[in-house]
Amino acid sequence: MSFKFTRLQIAVHIGSLIPLVWLIVSYFTGRLTFNPIQAATQRTGQYAIILLMLALACTPATTVLGYSRVLTLRRPLGLYAFGYALIHFTIFVALDYGFSWALILQTIVEKRFVIVGLTAFAMLLPLALTSSRWWMIRLGRAWKTLHRLVYLAALLAVLHYGWAAKGDFFSLRGDVWKPLVYGTVVILLLLLRLPAVRKWVVNTRERGLARH
Repeated sequence: MSFKFTRLQIAVHIGSLIPLVWLIVSYFTGRLTFNPIQAATQRTGQYAIILLMLALACTPATTVLGYSRVLTLRRPLGLYAFGYALIHFTIFVALDYGFSWALILQTIVEKRFVIVGLTAFAMLLPLALTSSRWWMIRLGRAWKTLHRLVYLAALLAVLHYGWAAKGDFFSLRGDVWKPLVYGTVVILLLLLRLPAVRKWVVNTRERGLARH
């Protein structure tokens, strides 16, 4: 079996791995702030959300720009997003709580952002496991239905980040700007997937091309 990658795909793989390499280098060189576990948790969570947004942007990018090659990037971007989410979860369970399941359970019960985060992760898990073409063929129409969970998972991931930031969304105080930006981007990407919106965008793009 031979694997052939386009330059765009190679760029995506390299770009997705750079944050992980930088995180590891920062840890071993003592540059991961005075609380390295918290910093690693926050960074991996943000990397997961950003990559998930990029995966969600592939279809709207095709709709808006008519550039279908980006569709081949959805799977790798989605898998990298899950990879960072898995690291995020592992740091939480292994490093932050030392596999103390009683303490972890208590935290889940007491903190709503943990419940939302675990729910988002639980939704991404089956999507990652069934991302191959073999599963796509085996599940048939159910595959597409299952993978629509990514929309809800993305919204929950942003909500998890927003609540974890401990800011006040109503008064816009605290670290709420990034979650708000991420949430706005996710909502816009989802709106661009609506049939009526997609049709309007495609028609507008085609009219613009016809004028030239």
